Amino acid sequence: MFKRGAEVRKIIAQLIRFGIVGVIATVVDLGVLMFLKEIVQLKVLAASAISFSVSVTVNYILSTLFVFKSNNDNKIKEFLVFVVLSAGGLLLTQLIMWIGTEVMARYYLWVKIIAEIFVPIYNFVTRKIILEKKA
Repeated sequence: MFKRGAEVRKIIAQLIRFGIVGVIATVVDLGVLMFLKEIVQLKVLAASAISFSVSVTVNYILSTLFVFKSNNDNKIKEFLVFVVLSAGGLLLTQLIMWIGTEVMARYYLWVKIIAEIFVPIYNFVTRKIILEKKA
């Protein structure tokens, strides 16, 4: 009984840390997106792909430091798995961005914010299941 409560508290604490890391990565993502779209004048889908990739790197570094504990000594392999998992998030983001900006003709930042609601759910579940090894 008490063990289950401790496990629930551990997952809640992990979700909070995941959320904080996610907010930081989101700020990076939105900042790079706006810079590339407004200053560099890239098309929105190219800017979105690049900003997502930058935020994935930031997210990986912060996640391995503060969120997910791993026994994997091969950090390069772990990062590659993280990137592959993130590719699913990128595809989901790009699909939402395409539908929102191209099909529905909505403002790209509003569409990106909508994507930022759905993609973290995918990210947490896949990273929890695949990346985190039980100690």
